[in-house]
Amino acid sequence: QKTSFHRTQTLDFKNGYAFSRLPREGVGGTLFANQLSQDELDDLCTKGATLTNGQVKRPAPSRFTPAFVAYDKKVLKFDAYFMEEVAASPEENYRIRQVGLYYYLEDDSMCIIEPKVKNSGLLQGKLMKRHRVPKNEHGDYYHWKDLNLGIDLTIYGRTYRLVNCDCFTKVFLESQGIVVNPPEELVSDPYTEQRRTPFQKAIVPAGPDPFRQFLIYDTKVLRFYAIWDDTNCAFGDHHPCIIHYFLADDTVEVREVHKRNDGRDPFPVLMRRQRLPKIFVDKNKNFPSCVLEITDHEVQEWYSPKDFGIGKTVTLLGRTFLIYDCDKFTQDFYHEKYGITDFQPVDVNKKPLEKVPQVIPPYNGFGIPEDSLQNCLSLFPKPPRKDVIKMLENNLKVLRYQVALESPVPEDKNRRFILSYFLSDDTISIYEPPVKNSGILGGKYLKRTKVTKPGSTPENPMYYEPSDFTIGSTIEVFGHRFVITDTDEYVLNYLERNAESFPAATVQSIRDHFLPRKVVVETTSSGIPKKDLDDLIVEVQKELKLQEPFNTRQFHEAFHHFDKEGSGFLDKARFLNVCDRFHVPTSTILLKKV
Repeated sequence: QKTSFHRTQTLDFKNGYAFSRLPREGVGGTLFANQLSQDELDDLCTKGATLTNGQVKRPAPSRFTPAFVAYDKKVLKFDAYFMEEVAASPEENYRIRQVGLYYYLEDDSMCIIEPKVKNSGLLQGKLMKRHRVPKNEHGDYYHWKDLNLGIDLTIYGRTYRLVNCDCFTKVFLESQGIVVNPPEELVSDPYTEQRRTPFQKAIVPAGPDPFRQFLIYDTKVLRFYAIWDDTNCAFGDHHPCIIHYFLADDTVEVREVHKRNDGRDPFPVLMRRQRLPKIFVDKNKNFPSCVLEITDHEVQEWYSPKDFGIGKTVTLLGRTFLIYDCDKFTQDFYHEKYGITDFQPVDVNKKPLEKVPQVIPPYNGFGIPEDSLQNCLSLFPKPPRKDVIKMLENNLKVLRYQVALESPVPEDKNRRFILSYFLSDDTISIYEPPVKNSGILGGKYLKRTKVTKPGSTPENPMYYEPSDFTIGSTIEVFGHRFVITDTDEYVLNYLERNAESFPAATVQSIRDHFLPRKVVVETTSSGIPKKDLDDLIVEVQKELKLQEPFNTRQFHEAFHHFDKEGSGFLDKARFLNVCDRFHVPTSTILLKKV
């Protein structure tokens, strides 16, 4: 009897997704007809892959690979040797020659190469070129199956003994089912081994070894730094040279040290390497030495290391060299052999020639001294360099003065000139304004030029400067004397703006000259009409005439005493003080007007 009547669950979740399944069971869990269980379904999915995916395809057959491709660059290498008979030799009857046998798997070819041995006297290298080697007279060729260790291989009548092989060859033969024999020891050539054995020779006393010096001092060279002085010859000079003394054979070589652009042919050797004679044996002075082959019979003494040293002078083939220094190896050699310790170099630098002072001729009076000096300094005179900064700063700045000519001629006393001083280049020009009916044309009196002061020399000229121009000072211009009588207000303003550059006396002189003009300007600018001022002067004169006569001279001296600035004017307080001292009565009405 059924006790479960629930329906089969067909809704479920898998990996977060909702899905439905087909019902396999009925009400109460009874299976439908022809319905598989879950275990049977799982077995079908895992074990019956062919039912789900179908029959598996068979793999494609591998492509055919020819032997020359499969065995490309694969070579079997064997170490071998062969015995060669030596017929005409008392020291050896046979010779062992070691070779390498190479078998190329790609085309079954072979080659034999003998390693080169130094000083062997044999044509070594490739003994047999690469090709297929015949095995017998039936037309068979050697195959890799015929090769193994410990066998004799006859090739073209020569028997080779294979004793060893490399790792690749051994692995290949074993992979093909060939049992590789154990390796053998490579036999050496007995004559070669005999030559390598040091020869024991009995020591026999003998004379001095002629090669002893060469063996001891080979590649050892003494180097000296010298100067060859040939200034006695035409176009001679001091030539720096290097003297090489070769201790191996007592030869000497001299090389000249060239500098860039020294004007000489840059040949490397001045004297070739040779033995140099020092003292000859009764050499005939009349016999030309150029045809004399110097031997030990003609030379009494050759140059040796003791003849060279720092500070010594040596004559080599007629040239005199002064040795002034040497290298470190040479110093050590002389210290060990001769015990010399002083290796202070000699100073051979040229002393600078004393510069001959140039004599400047006296000034000839033409032009300015700077222009005339250029004719003495160079063949093509150049204009004197100007102070460009000064010209730019003082461009168009001109100081103007009125001057009078000092001359004993009566007609020149009333002549007036305008002196212009140009600050840009310190030049002066003088212009005379034309005066009608004076008999003098006027115009340019002196063109723009520099003017020297009296007493200056052409070697050290002193020119007039703005500080030299004061009111009342005398200026001498090329023999003519001028007295400064007036100037314009621009000069005063310029001197006051640059007071630190001028003497105080110069600034005060110009300032005192303009002081009366300032008082007059202040009086005229006070606002009093000129007619009222003239009427006031007339009334004061009438008042003074009515008084008792007084000393006019003392009255004037008192005015000058109180007018310390020399302006010619007094203020009201000082004027009344002078009047009280001289008992000059003053009207109250006039005082108010004043």
